Amino acid sequence: MWPISLWVVALVVVISTHWVYKWRNPKCNGNLPPGSMGWPLVGETIQFFTTDRTSGVPTFIKQRMERYGSIFKTSLVGVQVIVSTDSDLNSLVFKKEDEVFQSWWPNSMTEVFGRTNLSTLYGGLHKFTKNMVLNQFGPERLKQMLSEIESVSKIHLARWAQKGTVEVKTAASDMILSFAAKKLISHDLDKSLENMRENFEAFITGLISFPIAIPGTAYYKCLQGRKKVMKMLNNMLEERRRNPNNVSNDYFDYVIEELKQDDTLLTEAIALDLMFLLLFASYETTSMTTTVAIKLLMDNPKALKELTEEQDKIVKARANPDSGLTWEEYKSMTFMFQVINESVRLANIVPAIFRKIIKDFTFKDYTIPSGWVIMISPPATYLNPDTYKDPLEFNPWRWEGMGIKGASKDFMAFGGGQRFCVGADFARLEMAVTLHNLVTKYRWKLIKGGEMIRTPGLHFPNGLHVHFSKKNEDNQISN
Repeated sequence: MWPISLWVVALVVVISTHWVYKWRNPKCNGNLPPGSMGWPLVGETIQFFTTDRTSGVPTFIKQRMERYGSIFKTSLVGVQVIVSTDSDLNSLVFKKEDEVFQSWWPNSMTEVFGRTNLSTLYGGLHKFTKNMVLNQFGPERLKQMLSEIESVSKIHLARWAQKGTVEVKTAASDMILSFAAKKLISHDLDKSLENMRENFEAFITGLISFPIAIPGTAYYKCLQGRKKVMKMLNNMLEERRRNPNNVSNDYFDYVIEELKQDDTLLTEAIALDLMFLLLFASYETTSMTTTVAIKLLMDNPKALKELTEEQDKIVKARANPDSGLTWEEYKSMTFMFQVINESVRLANIVPAIFRKIIKDFTFKDYTIPSGWVIMISPPATYLNPDTYKDPLEFNPWRWEGMGIKGASKDFMAFGGGQRFCVGADFARLEMAVTLHNLVTKYRWKLIKGGEMIRTPGLHFPNGLHVHFSKKNEDNQISN
């Protein structure tokens, strides 16, 4: 007979083998999409977060698309996931919000953005909080803000030219964040911009990283960056309560008045998480897309020429060439919006969108089970040659006749349905104003950097260092 130790080893092997088999072959009342669940608990998390120096479809997604098709299963950070690169399924996910799908993020990202951030709220509370943002950045408010946005843009572009050479992503982040902070909290970031930038940079570095909160890791630094920014915001809110600002009409004023209401849905935690999210979006997403647009225009003289001609025509049509942009002029920028749409498509800074499946449903030949998570991969859609011809090519003309937003099932860069990004209009306006002033008043050339990679988020590993100067009298741009 076997000794007891061998029986124990055999039992452990049998149990472990059975556990691994069950993990890799999850039960489903139907036909699950193909794919691999990886190892128990870990799944394919390590492969997903592995550095991938590509500007195209992330290798993790691309390899599995080639192997399994446009829909496949996997496991990330211990969660059973259906990955979708199918435009029809992606569209359905946004249309069936709260009916079949519910907004969801991994616990690690919820810790980063806050447990009461906009993406974690549902129903009436989500609608209420979304309206809070629109109160500050909705279309009607943007019309009123246009002259302020242009003024800030002109000031910062002049600084770029005075410095000669700047790192564009950092400079664009400072410009957009300074405006957002002024409108949201009446805060002059020129006094504390460096400190806030350092906190956000630490936050961004670890945002899409392996979620291990151990000192020294990128994720730990990310959490520390959030902690410092949240402390700053909390101190500002308390100071405003003690000493009301009688001249501003900003987000904090709105929050304080709302918190005084007996029937309010707002809590201080929700208000501060929302503030953090808005400042982060200003610092990173809009500035990154603006940086990408400048890089792409620099590399494409034909597109730059057409954009410059369109914007120069707007200036020349004014009775006073030195007067500021009007809302009507902004809305008339046909080619500008084509450039913005194409830049947004190629920047595509959100590597994944998650939804929790709350009810079984069938799509094509597959059953998508309740309790799982579906992950939409925007890069796999926007960089798919079957959807966009020569997808890595900057081609603003592909958007001709598509309108300002160009939204479709193949272009949901700002989300869709109830979760459509409430800052989308602000982002477009900020980009349009910056590019308008840039192409009509300045010339620029690349000094160094400019390589774009995804790891899996988009960034410039060597920066984008560009020399800016005022245009010569012949009004020619030199590249």
